[in-house]
This record gives sequence, structure tokens and C-alpha cells, in this order.
Amino acid sequence: MRADCLEPTRGLLTADARRCAGVGFDVDSIDNRDPEAIRRATEWLGPLLDRYFTPEVQGLDRVPPGAALYVGNHNGGLCSADTFILCQHLFHRWGVDAVPYGLGHDLAVKMPGLAHILVPLGAVRAGSGIAQRLFEQGRKVMVYPGGDLDSLRPYRDRNRVVFGGRQGYLRLALRAGVPLVPVVAAGAHATFVVLDDGRWLARGLGLDRLFRLKVWPITLALPWGVMVGTAPYLPLPTKICIEVLEPMHFDRSGPEAAEDEAFVQACDAQVREVMQTALTRLAQQRGSRLQRARRRLRAAVDGLK
Repeated sequence: MRADCLEPTRGLLTADARRCAGVGFDVDSIDNRDPEAIRRATEWLGPLLDRYFTPEVQGLDRVPPGAALYVGNHNGGLCSADTFILCQHLFHRWGVDAVPYGLGHDLAVKMPGLAHILVPLGAVRAGSGIAQRLFEQGRKVMVYPGGDLDSLRPYRDRNRVVFGGRQGYLRLALRAGVPLVPVVAAGAHATFVVLDDGRWLARGLGLDRLFRLKVWPITLALPWGVMVGTAPYLPLPTKICIEVLEPMHFDRSGPEAAEDEAFVQACDAQVREVMQTALTRLAQQRGSRLQRARRRLRAAVDGLK
């Protein structure tokens, strides 16, 4: 990011930063992130997110030093509240260096308005070359392998990890020789209700061919009611539980390991099993806490009668 984009102001982003992000910036650059914007975002959004979602974040002490690849289950469509909650807690626990750069879809890092917000916070275009440059600088990177398949999965599958057979994240970690850090969130996919992920609709509209979108969902979301497609929405208040799991190291690494199909499949299966086990556990814990909270609320209401 240009020096004039870092000029301090009272707002989240300076006017120059907003012009730099999303309008004429180099989408293959790793220099667009603004640490001051991250600090302001945590100050402004942090208290709001904590009150609205009452999040619980565990395992922050497991974050390794230096370069690493965070791998998460994706939730909530365009309102990925768990991502912001995780980054906020990482920032407060370890500082800006622990906050990952996020590998994003081309649409997210190029769309005026959305890019104005995401790029200064660390969103970069998904690509192994960009990630490799970040790793070489000792940076951390966040990837959601399931992409739209995961973030727009039907509500009935809210407690499932859906990667859709995508293994590029694993090849990325192996090729770079960095630890893979699974991050699992439960509850973040209850901010709206996906009735159907609309894979048939995406195929019919040619969205995969035009925009690399596999789904075009039918959802219930505030304030739209029934919505076809994806758009920003008002998330429902729901408790979100996040856990950073133990970093994973594999028996082999390097380019040869990344090209070994059988080895990649075995490692991918291991990652998904670890994450699914954690998600199932967190979902059960979250459900138990919600039930206890409801019982306390009912008892308080009965006491007022």
C-alpha cells in the first residue's frame, strides 16, 4: 500500500486507503495490508461482535511462530463473522503478525466497496504464488478450502466440514513446508438459513464458467426474507465457538510431496477428520450451553410471574 494510504485518521480507513483498495491496486501485491486499519477494526468491531455473538475462542496459545497456513471451515456466506472474531482475538493475544492474510476469491478482492474493506485488512487474491511470497516473509495465511461450497452449505449441514474434494490448500502447505493450523468454528453458520445451496441453479446460469461459483443458494436472511443468490445480510445473533487446533506437520514436505497424489489424499483425509471431530465436539458443547441459558431464562421469567 502506498505511504499516503497509511496516513492516520479517526476513521477505519483513510480516503486514500479507500482509493488504493479496490480501485486500480495491484491484486497480486502483498503490500496492500494496512496494520492501522486492522487495529481500528478490532477497536470498533471487537466490542460489537463480543456482545452480539458472545464468542468463545480457544487454543490461541497453539499458534506457532513464523509462517503458517490457517485452514478453516467456512461459514455464513458474505457475513463471515467467525473470521473477524478469530482475527480480533489473534490481534489482542499476539499482535498484528498473528493475524493472517486471507486468500480470497477474485470477486472479493476486485469488487469496489467490498474490496475497499477487505484488502486493507489483508485479503489477497487466492494463488500459490502470492501465498508463497507471504510464507517467505514469515507471514501467516488463512484459507477456506471449501469456499462457496462450505460457506453456503445447507443449514442441515451446518455442523459438517465441506471441502468438496479441494486439496490445493494441502499442496500449498506441503510445497512451502509450513505448519498447517486447523481452525474450527461452530455456530457461525446459524447467522442465516440456507434452504438449498442451488448447485443446479449455478450450473443453469453458467456461474461456474463465468465466475467459478459452484452454488447460487436459496436462503432465509434478514432483512430480505427469502433470497436467491448471495448478498450482505443482517446476521442472526447466535453463539459462536472457535478453536485453534494443534499445528499439523506431515512426514514429508516439498514439491515432490505436494505432487504425490496418494500422499496428498491421505493428508487431506487426516486434516478433515481432525476438523470434523472438533466441529462435532464444539457443536455439542455449544448446544449444551444454549440449553442451559434457555433454562436460566425460563427460570428468571417464571420468577417474575
